Formats: sequence, structure tokens, C-alpha cells
Amino acid sequence: MALLFPGCHGAGPFADGDAAGAAVRDNLRAAASALADQCARAFAYAGGKSGDDCRRAGEEAAAALFDALPEVRDMLAEDIVAAYEGDPAAQSTMEVVMSYPGLLAIAVHRLAHVLYGKKVPLIPRAMSEYAHSRTGIDIHPGAKIGPGFFIDHGTGVVIGETCVIGRRVKLYQGVTLGARSFAKDADGKLVKGIKRHPDVEDKVVIYAGATILGGNTVIGHDSVIGASVWLVHSVPPCSKVYNREPEPVVAAAAATDRR
Repeated sequence: MALLFPGCHGAGPFADGDAAGAAVRDNLRAAASALADQCARAFAYAGGKSGDDCRRAGEEAAAALFDALPEVRDMLAEDIVAAYEGDPAAQSTMEVVMSYPGLLAIAVHRLAHVLYGKKVPLIPRAMSEYAHSRTGIDIHPGAKIGPGFFIDHGTGVVIGETCVIGRRVKLYQGVTLGARSFAKDADGKLVKGIKRHPDVEDKVVIYAGATILGGNTVIGHDSVIGASVWLVHSVPPCSKVYNREPEPVVAAAAATDRR
């Protein structure tokens, strides 16, 4: 986070632009070296590569992440604006950067997703679980999430590995984008690497506690999914999906309770 938002997270504030630039360069060099080493160790743990190949793969993975930083920053800039514009309680974009758990979760995810794409073992999942432990938001590093993504409140959100989420999507707390069931092979072992989680197209809003399951499930663009809805099938664009309003029971207080 200190690399993505220097002066907001990590050391700072800086006296001037030159000091900020020098600090960022030093942090980048140190982080790149440490990441390359950790990625090499992860490849070595997974096996199948020689020591030199592990070092080379670690350096390539670290280089890919740092090459992707400008794109990640651009996407996060849209995420920050989406949070500020989507939350009437937000007083500034700085407040979003400094304090919103949803931004921390998506920032870590966008970095982890790059390493996941380079097939780095262990580290992407460890990153996602770090964010999970800090925010209560569980995003698998394999999920593909477009820019302008906003998770309001956040606690209890789950986004599965094969989810594909479009642009300007907003989720509330307790939303699950999960799998219906797990296919097994002839030996009874789970089949991995198949599409298990739903797709959510652009400009969808999903309210608190909604559960959307299945690899064939697609939520069409500009749809609104109401609170506590359970969905295991696709809905077309511009849909509004909600449960019937329950009839609350209001019991009259006993005479002794009114005294």
C-alpha cells in the first residue's frame, strides 16, 4: 500500500517532490528484490524447477508485478472514485484511501491477481488471506475484477476463484459469489480448474446478504440484486431481483410489561 499510495500509507509526508521520488524509488528497489526472492522460494517449494529456474521465475514474476503497477494504479483510481461517489458518508477520496476496508481488499487483490496470472505458488493466496484477516473480505486471487469496483462495509463478502466481474460493480456486506457444488472425478476427488463461480456484468449492484452461485450464472449488466436474494440461475440485463417483503409480527406487550 505504501508503494501504491506513497505519503498516505507508509513513510511520509514528504517535504517536497524530490524527497517523495527518492523514497518511492528506494521502496520500489527494496520491494522488488524481496518479492523476487520470495517468489523464487515459492517456486522452489512447489518443485519441478531447478534452483536457477526458480530464481529466474521469481525475477520474472516480480518484474511482471512492477510492470503492472501503472495499470493497477489506474484501476484503483477508478475504485477510489467509485467508493467516494457511491457512499454518501465519504467525506473525501483521502478518507477512502486511508480507511476503507473495501479499498484495502481490492488493492491487495489487484496485486495478488498479477502474481496469480504468473502462476506463482502460495504467495497470491497468502496475500488474499492477509487482506481477508484485515477486512473480513475474502477475494480469491484468481477472480477477474474490472475497474470502479466498490465493496461498501465489506464484512463477510466472498468472491470465488473463477468469478468475472465487470466495470462499476457495487457489493454490500455479506454478499457471496460462490460455487453451487464441487464436481468430482471417477476417484471421488474434486475436479479443479473448471468454471465454478458466477459472472457479474457492468454496473450491477448487489445488496447485503445476497448469494449468487454457479459457473453458468450470469448477472446481466445494470441489474440490481436485492438483499438476501438466493440466485442459482442467470438474469438478463437491467433486471431487478428481490424477495417479497415479509410480514412482520408485532406482538402487543402484556399489561405487566407496560408498567
